[in-house]
Amino acid sequence: MDSLRFIRDNLRFLSVGVILLLTSCPGQTFFISIYAAEIMTEFSLSDGQWGGAYTLATTASAIALFWAGGLTDRFRVRGLAWIVLPGLALACIAMGMNTSVTGLVLIIFFLRFFGQGMTFQLAATAMARWFVGRRGLALSISAMGFAFGQAFYPIIFAALMEHLNWRLLWFIAAALVLIAFPIIFYLLRLERTPGSHTEVSRSAGMDNRHWTRAEVLRSPFFLMLLPMLIGPPAWGTALFFQQVHIANVKGWPLVDYLALIPLMTAISVAVTLTSGALIDRFGSGRAMQLFLMPWIAAFMVLGLTESLFVAAFAFALFGVATGLQATLITAFWAEFFGTRHIGAIKAVSTSIGVFGSAIGPGISGYLVDQGYDFPTQMLAICGYFAIAMVMVWLAVEPALRRLPGAAEVNVEGA
Repeated sequence: MDSLRFIRDNLRFLSVGVILLLTSCPGQTFFISIYAAEIMTEFSLSDGQWGGAYTLATTASAIALFWAGGLTDRFRVRGLAWIVLPGLALACIAMGMNTSVTGLVLIIFFLRFFGQGMTFQLAATAMARWFVGRRGLALSISAMGFAFGQAFYPIIFAALMEHLNWRLLWFIAAALVLIAFPIIFYLLRLERTPGSHTEVSRSAGMDNRHWTRAEVLRSPFFLMLLPMLIGPPAWGTALFFQQVHIANVKGWPLVDYLALIPLMTAISVAVTLTSGALIDRFGSGRAMQLFLMPWIAAFMVLGLTESLFVAAFAFALFGVATGLQATLITAFWAEFFGTRHIGAIKAVSTSIGVFGSAIGPGISGYLVDQGYDFPTQMLAICGYFAIAMVMVWLAVEPALRRLPGAAEVNVEGA
């Protein structure tokens, strides 16, 4: 009942997070990769060349996001949305009109920067700052926007592509972004700001202080977490980027393979909502130590199976992995580093994630060109995740003892 009352009392602000993450879909790999075959044919690109172009553009967007993401500490969501959402819509329109490889790279940069990058940054930072006592639950609920988009955007637009030219679909995507634009501003007529004293007392990080971005970047603790931060976006993005390739290698109809995504989303939603409540109650540290286990299991199962039925089990495991990821990372930064500089710190995390999503398609595409199909690559990816998990465990264990031990203060409605 407490959770239902929290949702009811904060529905306007929670809806902002949901809509922003849903609106980010045209900049996400799971959407862009639907058009991989058409783009490679249109511009005469191999798998490696297409992956390389995607890597170049996404890496550039990660660099830009590293600096631009800190703006969320200085400006309200309402103000930044005036730039981010129209920018994403214009990028979609440009994709529908583009005729050159150079233009393709630039457009992917803007799709990734405004879509995967800044729209996601706005939503995550807002939830982490607006909600203190129920931060995990707020992040869980806002993640429903991304989950819904990931489940239905690929299926709907893949089905539409059988009847409409792929370029026209990008104009439809732009229209959906523009529809969300006035809704966001209606919901944010009055933007939420938690009380400053409560925010400071409730949200200090390790050593009972608020870390700056520079301090985080110099911390050995943060450096030990880098492989974990890069892994899920790199290889999770590659999973969606290579979805046409995977279906071809396995001999599965593409539509049947894409139909597994809603299963992953359903599991992800359940795990996201559950994990948010558990994070609020027990903290994020222990969950972070176990975070990579479902990634290892999912890639192992999908890489070895030739059965679409068994692949469904792998996607259920991917649902567990992505469900944890939706809330855990942002909650972890807030808990261990404090919330005063959460925008700048989250920008680092987001830019690393975007960089990971850049190198995943590039590496996997290059290896496909060299004769190593992506299912074969999945076994090596499991090894990467195993090493990263050990590093996370070693980093988090002593850090848990540095967290503030002060009693929680009840914050009504937050």
